[in-house]
Amino acid sequence: MDSLTQIVLGAACGEAVLGKKIGNKALLFGAVGGTIPDLDVFIGSLLYSNEIDAMLFHRGIMHSVFFSLIGALIFGWITYSLYNGGKRLGTTTYLNWVNLYIWSLFTHLILDCFTPYGTQLFAPFSNYRVAFNSIAVVDPLYTIPFLVCLIILMFLKRQNKTRQFWLKLGLGISSAYLLLTVFNKILVDQIFRSSLKRNGITYTRYSVQPTIINNILWYGIAESKNNYYAGFYSILDTQNQFSDWQTIPKTRALTKTNYFDIKDLAWFSNHYYTIEVADSNYYTYRDLRYPLVETRTGFKAVFNLKLFKTENRLNMKPFEPEMNDFGHTLDALWRRLKGK
Repeated sequence: MDSLTQIVLGAACGEAVLGKKIGNKALLFGAVGGTIPDLDVFIGSLLYSNEIDAMLFHRGIMHSVFFSLIGALIFGWITYSLYNGGKRLGTTTYLNWVNLYIWSLFTHLILDCFTPYGTQLFAPFSNYRVAFNSIAVVDPLYTIPFLVCLIILMFLKRQNKTRQFWLKLGLGISSAYLLLTVFNKILVDQIFRSSLKRNGITYTRYSVQPTIINNILWYGIAESKNNYYAGFYSILDTQNQFSDWQTIPKTRALTKTNYFDIKDLAWFSNHYYTIEVADSNYYTYRDLRYPLVETRTGFKAVFNLKLFKTENRLNMKPFEPEMNDFGHTLDALWRRLKGK
């Protein structure tokens, strides 16, 4: 999920492990642990000159169980060595710090698995991307109550029992909400399948996920031999069926036989993608896993990249959503979210 959410979750883990011993410092170190996996965005940019390679590095090895285990041992040792000295000598143990990093790193991975992006939990042994598709990468209803509880907690002394109450409340609310998103996903999956059947759409597979910043409006996409079929459903709709259907031809202006990068991009999108000729210099790659957005000129892809040729490879320009009026798109999202 987004960086703020992972900081909050990591801070809560720090408090749970070491809050009684070191107070608010536990929140700080937990927040650091919760941030570490997402540093792969910056590390990927340093390691790779090709932007496609850098993008694929995100949610890879640094989001794996393997990295978390090794990282907890290393970061635990570094922190223990730096912290356990002077007046703080003997206040914590090496195992305390390993435990803090195990929880802050592992919970980061697990939470990311509930989002649609895909997390390589088993790297480097497998590049399979775990994605439960139950919660958006940004969801204020998960983050804000959790954050408020931790802010209140910060103003209490470390031995104050009320501090544990606010920690448990924050963890409880966020966990209950996450569980609710799973129930919503199961329900909406069933509605999407019945909607496909009702509309006479023959498909080979499908994917369903919530739209951004909420868990009420959902997006579904189904694949057939020649097309993708995408639709929307709000839990507040009066009828249990998807609507606003869009038919998207499976345009593949480039294939993996042209460039091996296409194989990687297909894998990245779980094979829900199109590639079209943009102009004489660029191709437009659209990752259709992510919900289409309504613009003044119709529905457009929110996740698209401009590809260009570089010698025997492809590279890409920075991410550019196909939105010319963000205010209109946000208003359309709000109107559709309220149901129809």
